[in-house]
Formats: sequence, C-alpha cells, structure tokens
Amino acid sequence: MSKLKKLKNILSRMQSVLVAYSGGGDSTFLLKTASLVLPPDKILAVTAVSATYPSEELVFSRKMAKAFGLRHRIIKTRELKDKRFVANPQNRCYFCKKELFTKLDKIARKEKINFVLDASNVSDENDFRPGSKARQELGVRSPLKEAGFTKEDIRKTSKEMGLISWDKPALACLASRIPYGIKISNNILERINKAENFLKTLKLKQVRLRHYNGLCRIEVLHRYTPFNEQAKFGCGKAKKPGL
Repeated sequence: MSKLKKLKNILSRMQSVLVAYSGGGDSTFLLKTASLVLPPDKILAVTAVSATYPSEELVFSRKMAKAFGLRHRIIKTRELKDKRFVANPQNRCYFCKKELFTKLDKIARKEKINFVLDASNVSDENDFRPGSKARQELGVRSPLKEAGFTKEDIRKTSKEMGLISWDKPALACLASRIPYGIKISNNILERINKAENFLKTLKLKQVRLRHYNGLCRIEVLHRYTPFNEQAKFGCGKAKKPGL
C-alpha cells in the first residue's frame, strides 16, 4: 500500500477532523488530503495567531483554506502570558503546544469533531521537539507520521498533487530565533518579524534572522534541493528595519 493511500485510509476512518493549520507545507498537504476523503463539513482548519506566528502566514492559510472549500477558524494564543514560556527554557515549545492543543481540544469537543490533528511527520523524529509531549498528553493524532511520510515524501507528493506549497520553506515560530535562556518579549518578536519580512523582499527562497542581544545572524537558503546547506552570514548590530 502506498503512503498516500494509507494516509487517506487513516483520515477516512476518522470521519471528522480538526486540523491544526499553520499554513506550512506539511499542514497544507494534510489539509488537502483530508479534503479528498472527507466531506467539507467534517473538516475544520484552525490557525492559531500570536506574536510568535509570522504575520504573512495568516494570509496564506486563509487563501489555501478558501481554495480547498473548507471551514477555517482563526484563534489567538497567549503564550507570552506564560512566564514559563517567556523565560525561554529548552522545553519552551511544550508550554506553547500545551496551550494550543488544549484550545483545539475544547473546540473539537464543542463541535463534536472526533480527532484533533497536527502535521508532524517521520522526519520530525530527528529533531528536538519538546512540544510532542503536549501532543501525546492531549491525544492529538499525527496522520502523516502514522502513514510513514517524511519531509521529502510530503514535498514530492504535494508537487504531484499540484499544491503551490510543495517547495515552501520550512515554517518555524519566531521564538525559535531566540537562543534558550534569553527572555522572549513581544518587542523582540516584532523586530525579528519586521526584519525577516524586509529580507524576503530581496527574493530569497528562505531566510531567518537569529537574535543575539543586539546582534543578529542571517541564515539564507538560496534555493531548494533536498539536502541543500544553508548559507550563514554573521552581521553586526542591525539598524534596519526596527532593530
């Protein structure tokens, strides 16, 4: 059985799903596949917006959910109200995901939806992801992982399906740009977001700006290939935009 067929079988058996939809390539693929096997009224895409979420991604998530003909709800998370998250420990993602999945679980229960889904896949097992503990605690399912999809599988199948997200750069929350132990603030996150949006106007395929107490490091992926290396450039104090 192909991985795609296995994924479709898993989703079909669920009957109704709430998809944690960030607008990234993985969750877009999951959402699209769900739309191929379940009626539109049995799918709810939910996008969580906060200071850690890149602002331009909301536009994309709205566009794709509309294109798929699915219900799409925007909610707000307030991880910056959690002192444990703000302190920026190594397990900061746990606190963020715990709040997110708790809210999604409440929505699913209210809407009488059988399962809450995220887009974790097999490749994620190679990364340090403390947020996975929150997923397990709240019973969130990861169909891509269950069907054996890797990141490369998702890109390849997305391309075959004609999804514009097939080569979309990996999406990571803005808090990941701040080294552990450095306090996270709304001001820092806004500065990083503005700087990255400016850098993207240079038509770079993928760019991230790492914050180091007044210094920054710009990481650029100039083109996508499966095992392409990032070109990393150090820079001094950034003065534009807003840093």
